Amino acid sequence: MVRSMTQLVVAAAIVNDLERPTHLLCAQRAYPLELKGKWELPGGKVEPNEEPAVALRREIHEELDLEIELGPQIKATWDQIDEKTREAWHQIYAEGGRYAQQVEGDFSANRPSDEGDWPLVADLRMRVWVCQLADETSMPQLRSADGGHQALKWVPWETVLDLDWLPADYPIIEAIRETCKR
Repeated sequence: MVRSMTQLVVAAAIVNDLERPTHLLCAQRAYPLELKGKWELPGGKVEPNEEPAVALRREIHEELDLEIELGPQIKATWDQIDEKTREAWHQIYAEGGRYAQQVEGDFSANRPSDEGDWPLVADLRMRVWVCQLADETSMPQLRSADGGHQALKWVPWETVLDLDWLPADYPIIEAIRETCKR
């Protein structure tokens, strides 16, 4: 159970095969306006008293109507948003938005040092697992527009960084690629 003043979100790096991954399932944001069109990993918020792995399975089922098998957790390689990422957030929130006033904070407090969570923006931190579909014949599909995504696509590793990701996701995607190369 997570005991923190911050909000934990969970994300699934869904690959086509845990043993020999060649593609990553990517989700394109539908809203809010300042994030619309950006790419991210599917997932969502952990509810009070909910275990993170349970929350991830719930979120993926709610959003994509899929069951997943969890592989390794992708541990954070940093506990502070770097200047490049902070500047990217500034550009996104230049016109305002939910976190516009919170981009300058000290995000190191967002992550318990023993959990390996990734700092995002404001009070958000993310825990990520590499996953695969429990049933390889399942087809990912958006359940509804209110799930926050407007598109899904399987992207080959060699082009995954060409997508317009949310700023804090770039180092996470790089860490996923490194983990999956092994």
